[in-house]
Amino acid sequence: MRYLIKSFFLSLFIAVLISLGQSSVANDLKKGKLKDKDHIVITGECADNSQFDYPFQNPDLSFEERVNDLVGRLTLEEKIGQMMHNAPAIDRLGISRYNWWNECLHGVGRSGINVTVFPQAIGMAATFDDEALLKMAAITSDEARAIHHESNRTGQEGQQYRGLTFWTPNINIFRDPRWGRGQETYGEDPYLTTQMGKAMVRGLQGDDPNYLKVSACAKHFAVHSGPEPGRNKFDVAVNTCELWDTYLPAFEALVTEANVSSVMCAYNRYDGQPCCGNDLLMMDILRNQWEFDGYVTSDCGAINDFFANHKTHPNPASAAADAVLHGTDLECGGVYRNLAEAVKNKQITEDEIDVSVKRLFMTRMKLGMFDPEGIAPYSDIPMSVVESKGNKEHALKMARESMVLLRNNKKFLPLSPKIKKVLVMGPNANNEEILLGNYNGVPSETITPFEAIKAKNQIEVSYVQGTSYVNEDKDMEAEALASIKNADLVIFVGGISPRLEGEEGDAGKDGLDGFIGGDRTNIALPAIQTEMMKKVKAAGKPLVFVCMSGSAIGFEWEAQNADAIIQAWYGGQSAGTAVADVIFGDYNPAGRLPLTFYRNLNDLPPIEDYSMTNSTYRYYNGEVLYPFGFGLSYTDFDYKWGSKPKSIYTENETISFSVKIRNAGKLDGDEVVQAYIKYPEEIGLPKEELREFKRLNLRVGDEKEVTMTISVNDLKKWNEVHNEKELIKGEYSLFIGGNSADSQLSFDFKVAN
Repeated sequence: MRYLIKSFFLSLFIAVLISLGQSSVANDLKKGKLKDKDHIVITGECADNSQFDYPFQNPDLSFEERVNDLVGRLTLEEKIGQMMHNAPAIDRLGISRYNWWNECLHGVGRSGINVTVFPQAIGMAATFDDEALLKMAAITSDEARAIHHESNRTGQEGQQYRGLTFWTPNINIFRDPRWGRGQETYGEDPYLTTQMGKAMVRGLQGDDPNYLKVSACAKHFAVHSGPEPGRNKFDVAVNTCELWDTYLPAFEALVTEANVSSVMCAYNRYDGQPCCGNDLLMMDILRNQWEFDGYVTSDCGAINDFFANHKTHPNPASAAADAVLHGTDLECGGVYRNLAEAVKNKQITEDEIDVSVKRLFMTRMKLGMFDPEGIAPYSDIPMSVVESKGNKEHALKMARESMVLLRNNKKFLPLSPKIKKVLVMGPNANNEEILLGNYNGVPSETITPFEAIKAKNQIEVSYVQGTSYVNEDKDMEAEALASIKNADLVIFVGGISPRLEGEEGDAGKDGLDGFIGGDRTNIALPAIQTEMMKKVKAAGKPLVFVCMSGSAIGFEWEAQNADAIIQAWYGGQSAGTAVADVIFGDYNPAGRLPLTFYRNLNDLPPIEDYSMTNSTYRYYNGEVLYPFGFGLSYTDFDYKWGSKPKSIYTENETISFSVKIRNAGKLDGDEVVQAYIKYPEEIGLPKEELREFKRLNLRVGDEKEVTMTISVNDLKKWNEVHNEKELIKGEYSLFIGGNSADSQLSFDFKVAN
């Protein structure tokens, strides 16, 4: 009888616990994990709250319960304050201030603490190594977590650029090399952008099933890639095929596959409506079709553009209400202060505002910001990880992998031992700032090309700048010409700078010829640099040209006359070492171009033209300087089939095949195996498209077999008539090689009903 009574009251107690939301405690009781001597604390509204002041602080409750409790305690004014990027503290509830704006484009940015700085995003795309990018993102989130918690411990809670919500990655399509912010992207190809973007998100957000390591953000949604001047009032027009086949695939994959926790809407309009208040983009596609339930932030000042520049809304209150109703939960700016007026005017209700506030606090809950110390994962990452030896080594690895050898006339590189005296010159030869790109952090040490070449201690090395980026300087030129005479080789490190190309307001301030508002008006290498290199060749000296830029440069003369050309991007803290290692043969280059390098401005449509007609390698029909995916090596690779695909495929099948790659040369090295699909010749379809890639290392004489798969459904293209993606029936071709113009192996197949 005593046992039955005890069981009855235990069952009753468990039922009460469940009714109070204490399911985890109840389950432990059922399983016998809690004994009579264990102390049980009940933290629901009707429970003993001695351990917590409010239920939203209780980690035993679900995130949803905690968020609902927290938001239910806020006044309208407090809710509105939390919807702006610099959210104030709510002292009465013990909620600290929080700044949502944080950057980690290629390492933790702008924190004021020395961090590991990797190559600019376009350089990391050139690695064609999504596994290395995944590790880079994990390193970045380690350093971000350490900095955040150290800031909180030292009384700097809520400081900008010390938070855990990062507005990265930028997955816009780099459709035009003149766009200054293209350096922040992963290039012109939707598939490469998708794979690199997914790796970045997964590395940043971690793999815990409940908590976020940091919050990543897919930006700028959508159809956004310049021009920078006028981006606040520009209206983009593309057809629906281009929208779905070029501009949306990476966003869709990051939302539906990588589970990115945030999206940033863009400045411009699409089809007449501002992106942050767009029916199709925000309501239909993002929230309804893709079922995105994370938070959306505006780009900074984008809501102000509604009434100030786009002229689509009469005043701040209407702009604020419309943006929130379209799912823009957070504003980077101050227009949302007018939401109280919008509620008063019945343009929006407080319940509708609650939807956004709950999304914001859900993100912070998943970051562990309201948990007791030691509960949430990732909260104990120490400051010792920041700039650790392993992190620095990975920055060097990615810098090396990003180097693209574009020309190597008569195998001029690696450098011959016969060369004893080297002159290093050019505007980027000894410029530390240039290496760091934009939206960057600052490392403790940065190594320039001149410093790294000199450190080899194998030859006599001297340095003169010789020329500026754009303007003529007679004194510089005279010094350079005198120095050239004594050199066996000139290494000219030129290109452009993040001060010339970049975001409007950050770059192009000098109004130099060829640059405007962060964009370029000409893709040619500035003439003053080419003229200096012509003088080097006229003096009978060998010339190695190292180009540092965040975009494709049309260096036509150099492509014909330099002995070697290395595209080095903005390579991060170890860029100089990577350049020197390639020149001296301590590293065998294998970087690949994530962009088409066009010959000159005549190859390009107007920068305002977002249509894909004759644009990027997928649609361009002319002759280019260097094709997408191109990059040379110091060794040679042989390709042969391991297993061929089938001849006929239908919907829902997978194209599977394998390729055997052998290092047939005399040096160990990496090869980037690229698989492309050629579509049936129908109007609007790309002529070819990257669908798989794999970077692998091979020692001399080694052979490796690479297995690749391509989903037939991924070959679907948008049908304007049926308003959905459909599989085009007909004759296709698969080709595999080292770039988009290199067909080492090919195979024809048919897609049938």
